[in-house]
Amino acid sequence: MKVWIAGLLVALAAATAHAATDPLAEARRFYNLGQYDNAARFARDAMKLPATTDGARLILGRIYLEQYRRSADQDHLMQAREALRAVNTQGLDRRERVELVIGLGEALFLDDKFGPAAELFERALDSSADLGPEAHERLLDWWASTVDRLALTGPRDSREAVYAPIFTRMEKELAADPGSAPASYWLAAAARGAGNLEGAWNAAMAGWVAAPLGKDHGAALRADLDRLVVQGIIPDRAGRLQPRDIKGTSMRMLSDWEALKAGWTR
Repeated sequence: MKVWIAGLLVALAAATAHAATDPLAEARRFYNLGQYDNAARFARDAMKLPATTDGARLILGRIYLEQYRRSADQDHLMQAREALRAVNTQGLDRRERVELVIGLGEALFLDDKFGPAAELFERALDSSADLGPEAHERLLDWWASTVDRLALTGPRDSREAVYAPIFTRMEKELAADPGSAPASYWLAAAARGAGNLEGAWNAAMAGWVAAPLGKDHGAALRADLDRLVVQGIIPDRAGRLQPRDIKGTSMRMLSDWEALKAGWTR
């Protein structure tokens, strides 16, 4: 028992020493955990070290963006812009340059600048694989959400062209990773947005069946698909197929959807 406790104390001391010598790594770790106050504390420590100043500014800017999303406090958005603007890009490595492009896109999105935000996110899509699968999936969702907002703010007759890149990209993502939750969701959502309701219906059903391939066994994806189908695809599809009997047609489609869910749920 004494040996075990001694070993634990040594491990804790080593972890503390590592955090003291690499506050930027700790800032990133807490950021990924969603513990933004702790992440900001370590990022400020990292800013005091010349070798990590700009990496710390980058992560601090992204921390402020996440805090703005939670609080809607304009000060957080302003601080995020200031931190990101202050980054000396010449000192960033490849991974950090990708993170900066994503952070700039997030700042533009949160400022309702959907067109330039979508452009920046798209530039980072292929490189984001270097940040790991979770970061890549988050960026996929950011990008598709931004293009969706852009489509909804434009003329209705131009939406098919705006949604087309989402549909193409998500098919590519699913070919590489059939368990990608954002790709499964946005394939169906983009098809609906473009007016391809049969494609949306089929993609949603396929997404539900294949959902367990993803993380959390598809629980979050299935909840999102269920809302999309019940609140969006079914009413739209029923209105197009049977405009004189929307209610009855909707009920039949809902019955088909519930039967599919029941047949493919453990």
